[in-house]
Amino acid sequence: MFDAISTSGTGLTTYRTWLDVIANNIANVNDVSPTSGPAFQAQYVQAQPIDGGPDGAGQGVAVTGLPSSSAAGVLEYDPNNPVADANGYVRRPDIDMSEQMGNLIMAQRAFQANANVVERSTDIYKAAIDIGKGI
Repeated sequence: MFDAISTSGTGLTTYRTWLDVIANNIANVNDVSPTSGPAFQAQYVQAQPIDGGPDGAGQGVAVTGLPSSSAAGVLEYDPNNPVADANGYVRRPDIDMSEQMGNLIMAQRAFQANANVVERSTDIYKAAIDIGKGI
């Protein structure tokens, strides 16, 4: 029972990190930089399972890295932008909003599922204590 809470807790932490990264990517999707500088680099979450104990049961998941996208971004013609170069180009981040929104939905649902496991496990633990007390 405690293992379920612990394992789901690692899921909550990992999915919270994923939600934070997605929110940051979405918040910076419209950032522009001069062509001489780097574009905003979107981040992505890398996760890995935590090795199980002697019984073979897994111990959850952990974030192992936050790789970034290319700093090259995408060149866009926007001559009215104050940071545009002499040819009228600016550098935008290479962020696919449909991918980010799809990932956001998956991360939200996975976070909710792990939160439900923690809640249900806590309810079972409380019920077991009540049974032990003779209530």
